[in-house]
Amino acid sequence: MKMSPVQRLEGRVDLPGDKSISHRAAMLSAVAEGTTRISNFASNADCASTLACLEALGVRVDREGSTVTVHGVGADGFRPPTAPLDCGNSGTTLRLMAGILAGQDFESALIGDESLSSRPMERVVAPLEKMGAGISSMDGHAPLVIRGRNPLNAIEYIMPVASAQVKSCVLLAGLNSDGETSVIESVPTRDHTERMLRWFGVDVREEHLNGGHRISVSGDSVLHARDIVVPSDISSAAFFLVAAACLEGSHLTLPNVGLNSTRSAVIDVLRGRGADIEILHARTECNEPSADLLVKGGLSRTGSSEVLRGGVVANLIDEVPILAVFGTQLEGGLEIRDAGELRVKESDRIACTVSNLKAMGADVEEFEDGLRVNRSHLRGATIDSFGDHRIAMAFAVAGLFAEGETGIIGADCAAVSFPEFFEVLRRVSV
Repeated sequence: MKMSPVQRLEGRVDLPGDKSISHRAAMLSAVAEGTTRISNFASNADCASTLACLEALGVRVDREGSTVTVHGVGADGFRPPTAPLDCGNSGTTLRLMAGILAGQDFESALIGDESLSSRPMERVVAPLEKMGAGISSMDGHAPLVIRGRNPLNAIEYIMPVASAQVKSCVLLAGLNSDGETSVIESVPTRDHTERMLRWFGVDVREEHLNGGHRISVSGDSVLHARDIVVPSDISSAAFFLVAAACLEGSHLTLPNVGLNSTRSAVIDVLRGRGADIEILHARTECNEPSADLLVKGGLSRTGSSEVLRGGVVANLIDEVPILAVFGTQLEGGLEIRDAGELRVKESDRIACTVSNLKAMGADVEEFEDGLRVNRSHLRGATIDSFGDHRIAMAFAVAGLFAEGETGIIGADCAAVSFPEFFEVLRRVSV
C-alpha cells in the first residue's frame, strides 16, 4: 500500500460500529433469552470471529448488511462444539468466550492465529481455575482447552493487571456461578460489559473502595433480549481526528461516535494539545454515550509537553501508535509512559511504533513502558505493519503529511478492525 502527501481531509466519515461493543453485544445476546437485533455491528474480522464461535456453539446468527440478529439460547443453552473454536486474531473473542465456556457442562477448545497464540492468557486462566473450571494452555498461551463446570464457584477477584477483557471474562463466568462474583480493579477500565449487562436487565452492583472499584454480578441473573444500536468506533475515529487536525484547512465530520468516558481520553488529549474538535448532539443510546464530532485542521497552539501516564494511558491504550504520530507535529512533542501493556498486543506496539517513526526520520526515544517523540519532519519510507492493524493505520496517517511516498508492508491487516479504512481515507483526501 502506497501513501502520498495530501493537502487536507474534507467530508463525512461514517465509521464502523465499535469493535469492543460489537463483541459484547453478540456474546450477551447469545446468553440472553430471546432474539436481539444489533444495528451498526462492526464489519471487521475480529467481530466475525466472535460470530463464528457463537454459531459453532449452536447459536443462530442472521446477517443483513451491518445488522446482525442473534437468537439467544440462554446461559445454559450452548451446544458442545465439534471442533476447536477459532478466534482468529481476536484477543477479546478468546478471553471473553473463555468466561462463557468456563460455566458450561462440556469441554471446548479456543485457538487463534500465530499472533493471538503469542499473547498472555494466564491472566484469564488463573481466575477461571479459582472458579472451578479446568483449563490447560501452552505455557499460559492459546490454545486453551476448557473443561467447564456449572455452577462455577463465586469468587472475589483482585485484578493484578488493569484489563477490561479480564474483568469481562470473570463477570461473564460469574453469570453461571453459585453466588455473587466480584472483580476489584485499582484502575478503571472500559465498562462496556457492565453497561450492556444492565441493558439486558442484569443487576450490576458497583462499589467504590479506598484505592479501588468493586463490580459484582449474581449467578442467578437472567438476561432478556433487547435490541442494540452500536455507536461508531472511537478508536477508528482517532486516525481521522489526528489526520485532519494535522492538515491545515481540513473540515471533517464523524457522526455517532461512541464517547464512553473510559474510552474518550483521546479526545481530551487531542483537544488539550491544540486540535480543534467540536462535540455536537451528545446523546445516550442503549446505555452508551455518543455524539457527532467535527474536526477542523490546524493545531491552534504549540501543545503541552506534559507526560501522559497512569489511568489516562490505560484508557487510550489502542490509540498510542496514532498519538505517537500526532506527537511528531507538536512543538512540545509527546511522552507516553505506563504503557507496558502495549508490548503484548497484536505486536510489541512500543517497539514497532518507535522502529517505524525512526524509519521516517522522527526524533524518538523508546522506554520499557512507553516512548517520547519530539517534533519531527517526517520523510516517506517503507513501513512494516508487523501484522498489526493499528500500526498499519497509524503510519498510513503519517504518510499523509510526510515528505515523499510511504509504502506500508502488510497494510491489509487493517481489516482486523476497519476493512474500509484505506478506501474511506482516500475518499476524504484532497
